[in-house]
Amino acid sequence: MQPLTQATALCAALAALSQAAEQGRPLVSSPPARPPVPGAAAAPPRAFASACPQGTLPDQGVCIPVPQGALGGAALEAEQNVHRDKRGAWRFYDQIPRRPERPNDYRRYRWPVPPLPGQNLVVSGYDLDRPDVQQRRGTHIKAVGHGGLDLGQRRGAEVRLVALEHQTGEAEVLFVGEVFGNSVVTRHSVREGDRLREYVIVYGHLEGPAPGLSRGMNLREGSLIGFVGDSGSPGDVHLHLEVRRVREGVNVASLAPGELTKNARTVVCDPRNVMPLASE
Repeated sequence: MQPLTQATALCAALAALSQAAEQGRPLVSSPPARPPVPGAAAAPPRAFASACPQGTLPDQGVCIPVPQGALGGAALEAEQNVHRDKRGAWRFYDQIPRRPERPNDYRRYRWPVPPLPGQNLVVSGYDLDRPDVQQRRGTHIKAVGHGGLDLGQRRGAEVRLVALEHQTGEAEVLFVGEVFGNSVVTRHSVREGDRLREYVIVYGHLEGPAPGLSRGMNLREGSLIGFVGDSGSPGDVHLHLEVRRVREGVNVASLAPGELTKNARTVVCDPRNVMPLASE
């Protein structure tokens, strides 16, 4: 087997052998000691993969160099932030901010819906990396801060899947039902350095999912996800797009819908880290 073929085949195996467990934080009034993540699966026994240096993968007891082209993007590091919730209590959470080399301008990326002529596509952006006083609030808004993007479009506009940068294989439908109104959740495997990480994307406030869409289906680039609407947000027609990285040791397929966006299970991520750049 050629080295590039070996490396590609072994990338998937490496994901199953990864060990480090990430953790969440509870709702508190002052910074707490960091507790174990409740409900997370125990890490498997340490395997040979952990002994291989970065840029290599294990093969029959030997660490094989991985060609640079087979590696994914840089590993994304989560950071802690804090804001006051609507009750006035401090809530600590993890979030993955936009990497500095990624463009700030939302127009530089491809999204599941196109912009309306003469209008900004993103009507409300990601702000969980900002200080508390700069995060979104409103009497009609249930949460403080915005962990996704609100993409403006007309009612009934098609929402189509966009494969993430450094994604391996096809996306999988993880859930169809109520999260943020009518929602679809997809699961993606993404190469970060010499590892595979699991991401979920929530498409919220849909008028409805694509006909026949169901859990377990595989989706390719351009597959129909659903249609823009205002379910769960009456009178405010838009697509809510939220990207989250699954914590190590968490079996996301076993989570109830309400757990998919919990800090202890998944880490919210600025979508610009993983969405592909638009062609110039």
